[in-house]
Amino acid sequence: MEDKDVKKEEHGAPKISGDNSNDPRIIAFVCNWCTYSGADLAGTSRMKYSDNVRVIKLPCTGRIDPLFIVEAFKKGAKGVLVSGCHPGDCHYTSGNYHSRRKYATFRDLLGYLGVDLDRVEFSWVSASEGNKWVSIINEFTDKIKSLPGKSTDIFTKK
Repeated sequence: MEDKDVKKEEHGAPKISGDNSNDPRIIAFVCNWCTYSGADLAGTSRMKYSDNVRVIKLPCTGRIDPLFIVEAFKKGAKGVLVSGCHPGDCHYTSGNYHSRRKYATFRDLLGYLGVDLDRVEFSWVSASEGNKWVSIINEFTDKIKSLPGKSTDIFTKK
């Protein structure tokens, strides 16, 4: 998957109910193999969770780029979640380790760019953890809703 493909996914993101309700719009960049399957399990099991999340599937979270996150905020997201396979379970052997190292590094960069770091989260969700996906989405949504200031105050620096 190339950068242009991910940007097309972000650009073509349909309006989700978070755009028209009190639930903030959240973009989730997820691993194709684990987290996406966990989210799918939650949906097919009819588990209840906020419907304010736009999932963008990556072949692996090792593919995440800080520009994807910045672009998501520029396009109106109020929060961004990156979620992949548990350590040791990556279908590409070490992609999840790469993503975690990248996240630790570019989290500081995002802060420097002025992104409110409370609006960015990283998690591990396996294909069999639909319940965990539901919990993460609901807790992250509640966290974003509880942040002080207007919901448009994504960037802390002007």
